[in-house]
This record gives sequence, C-alpha cells and structure tokens, in this order.
Amino acid sequence: MKKIILAASAITLMSGAAFASSAEGVVAKFDPAVRVITLESGHSYSVPRDVAIPSIQTGEKVSIQLNDEGDKVQGVLR
Repeated sequence: MKKIILAASAITLMSGAAFASSAEGVVAKFDPAVRVITLESGHSYSVPRDVAIPSIQTGEKVSIQLNDEGDKVQGVLR
C-alpha cells in the first residue's frame, strides 16, 4: 500500500508543471513598444523581453501561457 501512495505522490509532483494556466482571447490592442497585449475581455498581459511574441494583430485569437501562479507570461501562441 505504501508503494502505491508513494508512486501516486511522485506522479502528482512531477505533473505539476503540466497544470500551468493560460488565457485565451481575441486581441483588442497590442503595443509592441511596451510589449503589452490587451484582450477583448479587458485583461492585459505584459510580456517579458525574454519571451518571443509572434506577429499578432488586433482581432486575432491568441493563447497567453502563464506560470503556475498565473502572474507571469511564459509564452504567446497564435
């Protein structure tokens, strides 16, 4: 029984990165000078300089990949 519990605990710990959050929506505004993406929902995301931003335009659907805490952008996908 202990082995099953230990195995389940290990799997849970290792899969934690798979639960990173994301936000999807349509781009309402994008300011490349300050690297801020604003979605039609009103949420704005500041993209760090070390994260690549694909060529996006107003009206396109994007997915903003966030860290586990949901407070730092880790990726932007079209």
